Amino acid sequence: MILTVDLGTSVTKVTVWGEDGRIAGGRSSLVSNYTVDNRAEQDPASWWPSVVAACDAARSSLGADAARVFGAIGALGFAAARQTFVPVAADATPLGPALLWSDRRAGAEAVFLSASFDGADGADGADGVDGAGTVRRRTGVVLDAGSVAAKVAWLERHEPERIKAARWLLAPRDLVAWRLTGEVATDHTLASASGLFEISGPSIGGDGADGVDGGDDGGLGALVPGLVDDVADRLPESRPSNTVIGGLLGGPAAELGLAVGIPVVIGAGDRACEVLGTGSSATWPMVSWGTTANVSVPVRSLSAPTPRAMIVTRGALGGWLLEGGLSAAGSLVDWLAGLAGLDVDVLVQRARSSPPGSRGVIVLPWLGGARAPWWRDTARGAVVGLSFDHDVGDMARAVIESVAWDVNRCLESVFDGPSGATAPDGLVLGGGGAGSAPWTEILSAVTGLPARRRHSGEAASAGAAMIVARAIGAQPALDLDRLDPVEAEVSPDPSLVALYATLRPGVDAAADAVIELGG
Repeated sequence: MILTVDLGTSVTKVTVWGEDGRIAGGRSSLVSNYTVDNRAEQDPASWWPSVVAACDAARSSLGADAARVFGAIGALGFAAARQTFVPVAADATPLGPALLWSDRRAGAEAVFLSASFDGADGADGADGVDGAGTVRRRTGVVLDAGSVAAKVAWLERHEPERIKAARWLLAPRDLVAWRLTGEVATDHTLASASGLFEISGPSIGGDGADGVDGGDDGGLGALVPGLVDDVADRLPESRPSNTVIGGLLGGPAAELGLAVGIPVVIGAGDRACEVLGTGSSATWPMVSWGTTANVSVPVRSLSAPTPRAMIVTRGALGGWLLEGGLSAAGSLVDWLAGLAGLDVDVLVQRARSSPPGSRGVIVLPWLGGARAPWWRDTARGAVVGLSFDHDVGDMARAVIESVAWDVNRCLESVFDGPSGATAPDGLVLGGGGAGSAPWTEILSAVTGLPARRRHSGEAASAGAAMIVARAIGAQPALDLDRLDPVEAEVSPDPSLVALYATLRPGVDAAADAVIELGG
């Protein structure tokens, strides 16, 4: 048996897997603090207790079988949120709050770093090729207010004592893995998403289609010189996702109810795990709904130019991911539910009372700046077409539709753009929204594609289990269709596809206008 720990932004999830699928699971909520100046932070002291609490919940769900099942667990590994980090002292003490991936305080620093690369590689601002474009070509990642590089530069400028006192800059997964094993490490998927490293070398590993069945991904490119000062010595060693970084130490083993010495596998970023756990391919891209939404297209090799809507990161077991990380999804629904004073599930049901098109209401979901496919820090959210005749159901449906529109734009940038990629056959679903009927129906209608979901609804955890199995040489190898079989496939309603096609010009006009209002 394998135990996976999925360290997300809003919840930590622990899942026990056997050859035939999910055996037990537990979860523990995490609290994020959103304050002035677009700050989004989390208390690192909450990460380890959330892992312990999630394990406790999983054991409790097993009742009398808890000791037997947990005693049979032979390895553990991670799925992990990316681009969140905290400075950490040499004794593993976090130095202040962690900066979340959604923190966007570093807009000025992003502009400064961009300007420092103007003229590099011939970038002089002409034809839209500026310093930020140079950094993006070299790293695959957008240099904006939310980028790791910009936030490290913000700390160096505004809180230099935290950086000076730090031995390490660590993601939540990295800090928890250190506690479990005594080893400080990260993996290539998290490192590549930081935007600190060059895209270099051949197509990574991969002996199977779409990079999903490859082996060691062959290492990571060098740090981009001159991007952020004095960062190199504070970054942990980056290893392939299927690396056993050590055996489980006695103290944490006792807290989690696991056997001392079982292998701990470093694992991968949440999106790379979801790509594996959904069975995604270049013709069946993955769309995930969680705190935000994400579009991921696994590819074996890269072609130039990269679609403007997407970034490039490493795959967990080889290959690359073309990714579009949107501005919001579940977080936007949570926000609206809070304003309306409704439970989230009630709000989502109210969305079903509104017809397709939300009776003319259009939401632009960029409350913290527009990420993929727009990449415009200065943009902000808006509601267009609202009148006294509308109700909260119309708003709720328009919120869900807004996410689907941006997903569709990301897909179009890959499959209708200069890459010449073959049009997708359908979508595979990840994240907590995979089982939401309103989301899957709207997504399928807006994109015109069938959407397929798997039984567990825990794609990131299933992908992490597959990585662990590869790392420990489990025999027989885990088969995804046995581990987490396809449960349903939603086909688009042709009449709704046609209706949304007629709505598209108005939605695009509203989006373009609001983007321009942001400057």
